[in-house]
Amino acid sequence: MFKRTIAVAMSVVGLIVGAGFSSGQEVLQYFVAFGKMGIWGAVIVAVLMSAAGMIVLQLGSYFQADEHAGVLRTIGTKTVSWILDIGIVFTLFSVGFVMLAGGGSNLNQQFGIPSWVGSAILLVLVLAAGMLDADRVSTVIGAITPFIVVALVGAAIWAYTHTDGSLSSLEPLTQNVDTNLPNWWISALNYAGLVLMVNVAMAIVIGGSHLYPREAGLGGLVGGIIFGVLLIISTLSLFLKIKTVQGSDLPMLTLVDHIHPALGVIMSLIIYGMIFNTCLGLFYSLGRRLTARHPEKFRIVFTVVTVIGFAVSFFGFKTLLSSVYPIMGYVGFVLIALLFIAWFRGRTAMHDEGGRRQEARELAERKLDPNVRFTSKQARRLRHLIGDSNLDDDELRKLIRDDVTSYTKTDEAPEPEEIDEPDAKDSAGEGTSAGGDTGSGSTVSSTPVK
Repeated sequence: MFKRTIAVAMSVVGLIVGAGFSSGQEVLQYFVAFGKMGIWGAVIVAVLMSAAGMIVLQLGSYFQADEHAGVLRTIGTKTVSWILDIGIVFTLFSVGFVMLAGGGSNLNQQFGIPSWVGSAILLVLVLAAGMLDADRVSTVIGAITPFIVVALVGAAIWAYTHTDGSLSSLEPLTQNVDTNLPNWWISALNYAGLVLMVNVAMAIVIGGSHLYPREAGLGGLVGGIIFGVLLIISTLSLFLKIKTVQGSDLPMLTLVDHIHPALGVIMSLIIYGMIFNTCLGLFYSLGRRLTARHPEKFRIVFTVVTVIGFAVSFFGFKTLLSSVYPIMGYVGFVLIALLFIAWFRGRTAMHDEGGRRQEARELAERKLDPNVRFTSKQARRLRHLIGDSNLDDDELRKLIRDDVTSYTKTDEAPEPEEIDEPDAKDSAGEGTSAGGDTGSGSTVSSTPVK
């Protein structure tokens, strides 16, 4: 469980820390621009995103979602869910082309490469990775994350030991940072809404690729905490080096360049990787949503919308970020409220379902172990658990069978429909095993939640 939780957390961080955050541009506009109070704004966002990460991934896992619309329909009225769906689709595309523009700006600032070339390289990488399934996309996103964590922490340590002055003396300079937000607390709430709007679709898909809500939720919580810590230390870093980074399209890259040019090259590549992460997550989840009724057309639609995003990206990274992002953040207010309410109302059902799936997995593991007897009583218990699940019976049988076989490496796995059948040698209704009558000490509610 620990390994899978950490894998989920790294995927969440990799998804959230995109072009705007890793480059420092979001941090500058949303937090540093408001001086000392902006630091408190970063703290508020850290708390909100830790909770939101847990909630979104738990919901995705509970519904085994492969796109976000189905989850939205359960948390609000038909009209509200439709409006949010349209808002998220618009956000996915809008921020997607902002990411493509960010890739071009990154390589242009560091290597002098024309912006369109950097964006074109990113386009090819995203199109190639987008051909993978959701689980592999999640793995790709998570694999790059540790590098940005190390880079941001390293840059923060240097900034804290080489400040441009005290916070009080530097505060007047922060007023020169361009921002479209009126004050620090609106900015903080707007940013939390923005982050959720941008990432909720792919986060739901990541949650849906994990069978156990508790595991997915814990990964989302840990990922949100890591993101929150990175946000706070990045805000302090850029605040303390405001003289150095003010006016830069990519302030964090400028900061690292001042440490050493070689580190700037490395940081540029890391930021490019994080831009790739977010861009991939956005266009992948957009493609999944647009082809929800025709999944066989996913690759074609994914390719078309990504290429269109590339064409729009020529408007420029900084301009797009400052004009598009605040609008998304305000819509995100509503989404945050609905998600928190939905989780609060459904937390008992999700807890029970998590226990139900875990117990079903333990029983299925006995079924697949040739050295352990799987009795009629255990088979009945497994059928009972599957019947009480919110998922379709056949779907859950297949998910459990696949989950067990992926870890046990069993060569002779039964068909999904046979997963809850007793061993042939066991007498109908009478067999018991030395390990107990269910093979599990779990106790879960048998109340249907369909």
